Amino acid sequence: MRKTGLGEINEFTLRKQHLTGYSKARSIVQVVNDLIGLHATNPATPYLSLFQRTSDFRKEQLDEELYVKRNLGKIRCMRKTVHVLTKETIPIAYSATSKLVVPLSEKYSLFLGVTKKDYEETSSQILEELKGKGMSTKELRRALRSRSNISPIVNLMCDKGLLIRGKSKYGWRSNTHTYHIFQEYFPDMNLNAVDETEAKRILIKQYIASFGPVTENDTVWWTGFLKGEVGEILDGFHEETTWVEIQDLKGDYLMHLSGLKPLHESRPKKNTVNFLPSLDPYLMGYKDRERYLDHEYYDYVFDRGGNATSTILLNGRVIGIWDIEEDVAPTVKLFLFEVVGEKTRGEIVAKARETGRFIADEEVEIKECDTMVPLTHRTAGGVMSPLKDLSNDEKESF
Repeated sequence: MRKTGLGEINEFTLRKQHLTGYSKARSIVQVVNDLIGLHATNPATPYLSLFQRTSDFRKEQLDEELYVKRNLGKIRCMRKTVHVLTKETIPIAYSATSKLVVPLSEKYSLFLGVTKKDYEETSSQILEELKGKGMSTKELRRALRSRSNISPIVNLMCDKGLLIRGKSKYGWRSNTHTYHIFQEYFPDMNLNAVDETEAKRILIKQYIASFGPVTENDTVWWTGFLKGEVGEILDGFHEETTWVEIQDLKGDYLMHLSGLKPLHESRPKKNTVNFLPSLDPYLMGYKDRERYLDHEYYDYVFDRGGNATSTILLNGRVIGIWDIEEDVAPTVKLFLFEVVGEKTRGEIVAKARETGRFIADEEVEIKECDTMVPLTHRTAGGVMSPLKDLSNDEKESF
């Protein structure tokens, strides 16, 4: 079994995920493909993930690929969460995960008071109303003069492959989508082109190639599949994969054979700083997180559901948290876990300004916080605003 250092592993992963200066991509479709999707539960996450990974990225570029060229689309899939995927990956992810996603969506609709009869009647009316156009839930409710709870119905229709989420009329940070008939939006796409077993095999193989070296636990977490079926699928890859040992980490890690040479050639770089958004693939791609995070800071980065907040990376390891508040003057807040050198601090502040300008479309203030409430001590949703209401704990402005 090959043994490699943690620094080499993190450099290798940063490079594959387009998070180094020399590995940034020019095509956002390539990035989405290489990462097997971008988390989109938080609508801003795909934009911020791409801002870190592509050269000269503008928000309109993602909108164009999603809603004009339609090379990308949003569906709920891995771990029952919404992702932006390439149109080639959508049928694979749908076939692999629909038996996990749909029952959960049905159960939630029932919990919200939508009976099976309500769904059948209203979904038929929605399909009729949406012919040739997209509409929001508010517009649908008005057009149908319906008393039914439209939101869980359209979400279930999306999960069943009847509808797809389109562009929000309220900007890039809004989750208020318009909805379109799936077959009108992607007329040449067959969601059943790949059977479930083969789709799961393809998805796991792509995951190993994109995120490896990974553990079996990582694979179970990322896919949301049962551990037994994941283990069985991994056993079938023995001719294409190899196990490696990572210095200072427990367990064995699986990677594709094609990655061995690039991994061997990896050399840790100094002062590679990244500002990742909440739910970024780099953090959400793994269950065993010691590779990039010291255990003592776990509760500051992940909530009780395992969801990652917005983080500051230095050479692939999490060294702090960032947040932005725009109530008065746009301000990027920082909370660092450790003392850093003057040069590194300067690069962190520069990256904070750059990220803040991208979000707010204007210059921002930078402030550092002394304290932070662990996410595990906060209510759900804390990952979206980890440094909120810490104005009394700010120690320095830049």
